[in-house]
This record gives sequence, structure tokens and C-alpha cells, in this order.
Amino acid sequence: MSAPIVLYDIPGNRPGYKCWSPNTWKVRFALNYKGLPLKSEWVEYPDIEAVYRKLGIETTDKNRHGNPLYTLPIIYDPSTQSAISDSMRIAKYLDETYPDTPRLFPAGTLALHETFQSAWYRVQPSLWAIVACSVCSWLNERSQIFYRTTREANTGKKLEEIRGEKEWKDAEEAFDKLNSWLSANGEGKDELVMGEGVCYADLQIVSGLMWAKTTLAEDDWKRICGWHNGKWERIVNYFSKYAVIDL
Repeated sequence: MSAPIVLYDIPGNRPGYKCWSPNTWKVRFALNYKGLPLKSEWVEYPDIEAVYRKLGIETTDKNRHGNPLYTLPIIYDPSTQSAISDSMRIAKYLDETYPDTPRLFPAGTLALHETFQSAWYRVQPSLWAIVACSVCSWLNERSQIFYRTTREANTGKKLEEIRGEKEWKDAEEAFDKLNSWLSANGEGKDELVMGEGVCYADLQIVSGLMWAKTTLAEDDWKRICGWHNGKWERIVNYFSKYAVIDL
């Protein structure tokens, strides 16, 4: 068996719920689905830039002011001495480097996945508005300060002011759209993007749901579970066998 792949992740502060970020969940699901051993390295928000420098990689993301935006996930694969950032780039790397494991991008679907990624980013912002304030309370103190300062600067609002009934309505409408996409597969095949067989797009959806499940109060999570006849909770339950965290 190859040496564990190191996954850099941002720690939550609750026992049993250390992993919360949707972006790092995508890679965690990918590694577990492929059966590749992993080892988590937990990094507080203010220390993420130092990880990029240590591994000698550059970020291609920028904030609204045009400054470099240092984000996780990052993986380091000791078998190839490769460091990669960005969840989709990581997933492509895993398919290419470990072709004998289950594929995240079945042959001929990369264009469709690129399209779905753009479509998913029409859903994710509405979900962020629901979870933004809750996320902060799940972080350790240094990360809480960083998260609050940067997010409030970006939105011009206190975190506690971001979510209201309008944001709940926007989120439900966004999930209505997502539900219509999945329902096009037909009854019994409407919980996986390709109808049968897991692909990377499924990991995007379930990781967003895990973001909500992990950080929201129970009543708020139940509100989401009540949409579309419990579809979103069923998706989370389907992927529970891959939601393994090495604490």
C-alpha cells in the first residue's frame, strides 16, 4: 500500500465534527471513495499561506481586491512528491495517478463536469448565506477571528446579519433548481448526477450538504432535510460510508 496522502484541512472545534469545510470534504470523500490512504494535517486559517510557501505552490485564486487568496484543500502525495491545490484539480490528479481506483470523472465526462461545476456555483452562494454565521462558531479562536474579519469585509455585514427568511427562500429556490436537474434522470435515479455510479459532481453536492449538516443547529438542518421529500438527507446517508475522518 502506498504512503498516505496528506490532506490539509481546517479544523472544527467540536468532538467528532472536526471536518466541516465543503471544499476539503470533496477531497476527503474522493480519497475514501477511491480507497486511498490519507492523513489529515490540520491548519488554522491564518496559517494556510505558510503551507503554500512550505510546499512551493502558488494559488491561482484572488480576492475581490485582486490579492492572492490562500485556500484549502491542498494534498501532498509522498509517492509522487506532488503538492496540488483546488479540489477539482486534486480529483483529476487522483484519477490520472491512480487509474486502478474508481474514477471520479468517467471517460468522456470532463466537459459535463466543467459545466456542472459552473451550475453548482449558482447553488453554493445561497447555501453559504445560510451557514456563514454558524461556521464561525465551529472554528478555533484564531480561525474565528480571521473568518469573521474577512467575511464581514467582503459582505459589508456582520455575520449575524447575513441570514434571514429571504436567504432561506433563496436557498430553497436554488435547491429546487438542483432537484430539477437530478429529477431529469427519472424516478429511482434522481439522487446521483449520472443516475447510476458516483462521480465528482455527486461529491460537490454531498460536500455542500455536509457543510450544512455539520455546522447548522439541528432544527435548521431538519428544515433542509424537509425539502424535496427528504432527498438531501438521503444523499448524505448514501455517502456516509465514505465520510471517514482520521481524527
